[in-house]
Amino acid sequence: MRIQHLFEYTEHHRFYCIRDFSLSTVDYRMLAFIYKPLVGAFAISLYEQLCMMVPEGKTGYSPIEPHRRLLLALGLALNEQSRSYLLEQLSRLEAIGLLQSARYIHQEDGDYMYEYELASPLPPNEFFQNIHFTMLLRDKLGKYAVIDIREQLHAPLPEEISEISSEKENLSVPFYEIFKLNASIVDDELEQALQEVAPARAKPAPVLPTASAGYTYSEIIMRFPRQSGNRYYVEQLRTKAEQLAQINYVAYKYSLSLTQVSRLLDEDGVFDVSGELDVDELQRIAVQLFRQDKKHEEDRARVLARSEKAHHTDAEEQQQVELDEPEFDVDEQYYLPVPKLLAGYCDIQQYNALMRNEPHIQFLKRYFPGQVPDWILNVFERIDLQYKLAPPVINVLIHYGIGMNETGRVTKAYLDAIATNMLMKGIDSYEKAVQYVRAQEQLEHAIERRRDDASTSTAGATQGGKNRGYAPRSNNNNRQRGGYRQKPVIPIINNEQVAAAQISAEELEELRQLARKFDQQS
Repeated sequence: MRIQHLFEYTEHHRFYCIRDFSLSTVDYRMLAFIYKPLVGAFAISLYEQLCMMVPEGKTGYSPIEPHRRLLLALGLALNEQSRSYLLEQLSRLEAIGLLQSARYIHQEDGDYMYEYELASPLPPNEFFQNIHFTMLLRDKLGKYAVIDIREQLHAPLPEEISEISSEKENLSVPFYEIFKLNASIVDDELEQALQEVAPARAKPAPVLPTASAGYTYSEIIMRFPRQSGNRYYVEQLRTKAEQLAQINYVAYKYSLSLTQVSRLLDEDGVFDVSGELDVDELQRIAVQLFRQDKKHEEDRARVLARSEKAHHTDAEEQQQVELDEPEFDVDEQYYLPVPKLLAGYCDIQQYNALMRNEPHIQFLKRYFPGQVPDWILNVFERIDLQYKLAPPVINVLIHYGIGMNETGRVTKAYLDAIATNMLMKGIDSYEKAVQYVRAQEQLEHAIERRRDDASTSTAGATQGGKNRGYAPRSNNNNRQRGGYRQKPVIPIINNEQVAAAQISAEELEELRQLARKFDQQS
């Protein structure tokens, strides 16, 4: 437990336990043979004491008790040393996965209340598949003791069965061949009663995507085929608001109709065996539908462009793309300026609200008067589905890479480099992305100032060379980069210096005589 000051954890602070399992004989043997050598006998006694706080034969919550009871039950004194020792033992249980701790601030007295959520011991097969636990147990007991404990906790396969080489046949009968349920009748009273008496913890409300297509469960189920294998999973969406919101977000993101959503949910792999929605697979199939519709729209646009109805169709399509008001506001300190491409389209407040809440495909359409180029869609599709950048971060990337790029030289490598740099810096929120863009702009301004200073110093050196009688060279290899010269300036002798260096006829005759003497001596 991460407690900074011991006065935040005293014998007067209250706590409660959560247990949603029961300890079996195998669990007790795992605690005695494996977990006890790892964390010590006192930590295991503390774990069992916390388990017994929940009434036997039940799962759920324990009564709220002060820490005084826990300390006295373990034979510890009510002092600072005992509380430090208890925190150390709780930390050991947390490290091996038997406990999770949290705390709340009580609203009435403003004091802390601690929560201990217990986890069941791992079964032998899962424990020995964890390399960290196995190596720790080897360090504590030794290699041969670990092998012996593994053999004691595992009943071997009979020899007669191990010699059989043929494949086994599954003879199990599925649920719906024996039991018949009337799924068309919904018992609201039963569902409400089960929710009221449910022993599970009250989970916080999930963070749902802001944008939504607005499709309800009844609209989806009316268009879904009755003979589909995913019919049962789609019917469960009535009670799964989070999954329905994810489907609506994907439908809004890729502009899918109700018929396309029904086709999407009928595909294999969208739901796993337990009935949970696979969002990645859903988006992958939705991208394919989006690209197929985009290609059809391009073909249809070519035909309509030849007729007078093209202008009316464009106006209707513009009216259909109406966005909901954003739910997330942007502080003024995180405002980014409106690019020149959208200067007359919206003000700075509207622009930042769109960038904060809109999906990247809808946000990209605002930068292009017509269709968005395919290679740009491919780049941001990879950033979204493979790099897993947050939607507001992708929109800030679009603002920085496309909107603020005055040169207009946008390439795949340029956008991919920005996305990779954001991933390396851990940019996962809109605020961090805005700070990243501002830092990059400051860096670019600093580089421009250094280039200006370097060009000024180069011009001064060239003028000085002219005054000393050297001819300037215009070779590209002599240009300064970052204030440093790649090659030194080599002085060039001009024609006047060559003419002044010529010798007379008498001096030339003396040199010839001197050369003849050297030849005779050699």
